[in-house]
Amino acid sequence: MTQNPTTGELYKAKAILEADVVAAVEAFMTDQNTTAFLFGDGYQIDLAEAVRSHAWASVTLGTKDATEHLKRVAVRTAILLARPEKT
Repeated sequence: MTQNPTTGELYKAKAILEADVVAAVEAFMTDQNTTAFLFGDGYQIDLAEAVRSHAWASVTLGTKDATEHLKRVAVRTAILLARPEKT
């Protein structure tokens, strides 16, 4: 694993569980200003920044015709590509 792994790499290594990723998506969808989110094994991510810095997620969330499912997929993708900090 790299020195500064993505959430997806941590997920593959089982350091972050599916339930953690689902909870992160749900937290963001509930409050799009959510910043600090803790993953199970001592990792923290700024959800708002992760989504804001991912171009596709930002555009999708701003599109009024995008379905709820598509928005959730975009948010999940942004979270999986983000690099959480070890706490």
